[in-house]
Amino acid sequence: MSTLSRIENDDARDLALVKAIRDGDTSAWTTLLKRYQDRLFTVCLRMVRDRELALDLTQDAFVKIIQGLDSYDGRAKLSTWFIRITMNVCLSRLRAERLRRHASLELMSDPNRSDGVSRGFPQNREPVPGSNVEDNERRWLVSEALSRLSPDQRAILVLRDSRGLDYDQIAEVLDVPVGTVKSRLFRARVALRETIEGLHGDRDR
Repeated sequence: MSTLSRIENDDARDLALVKAIRDGDTSAWTTLLKRYQDRLFTVCLRMVRDRELALDLTQDAFVKIIQGLDSYDGRAKLSTWFIRITMNVCLSRLRAERLRRHASLELMSDPNRSDGVSRGFPQNREPVPGSNVEDNERRWLVSEALSRLSPDQRAILVLRDSRGLDYDQIAEVLDVPVGTVKSRLFRARVALRETIEGLHGDRDR
């Protein structure tokens, strides 16, 4: 079966499951969510770099998907609609965390501060079993550099380079014009490269 035929079959199956759900077949929910749980979890994990938090965000996304399915109008692929909801959940969390971290840094400048609380998402730096040192180093550099970009820059790189979405799909997910996707992607890749180079320099000192 060609890739195009497989995608068309997947889309048709998705729509059939949506129809079944709307017709009252509750078991279709289980089938549909199982089809997407790994993909949506991967998006969350790439965005936040913490497995427990990624699991929580995936569950949050599923809740929003369940609550909002009646509003799905079929203009976008169901997979694109799912990823849009999931990405919005991740971006909301990251933006809130960024604001909280900024406030925490201001508090940390207070000499009277004594709670010693560490802010921000945990970072997974454990080596990947079975990989060589160079592969682990490269993965760490990319992952660490991604974590230092803005949430919006991280999102567009995850959608394009990790999930393999085309420009039109990314535009649907982020609700922006295709031209904006291209310019944001260019700037995000420049920022990622510069961040990786900076990390290289820090580690060589």
